[in-house]
Amino acid sequence: MVAGEAAAQFNIHDAKTNLSRIIERVEHGEEIVICRAGNPVAKVIPLRRTTRTGRGSLRGALDLTGDWDSDEVNDEVARDFGLSG
Repeated sequence: MVAGEAAAQFNIHDAKTNLSRIIERVEHGEEIVICRAGNPVAKVIPLRRTTRTGRGSLRGALDLTGDWDSDEVNDEVARDFGLSG
């Protein structure tokens, strides 16, 4: 949607009838307003997904201590998951 441009509006009946088309438009970045009796009641907007893109994508986001792979830590994790006796 271009800045300053009004969102497309659908009444509830038309929104139900055209839901697939509305979703397609939203997937392409549009925002759609749903109205009841001419009054806006909801807005359908695109989701902004954040996905990992591969190895190293969490670099800088994790802070691991020096003992993160020690026997004590591994035993504690195993206990937390009920994997030790």
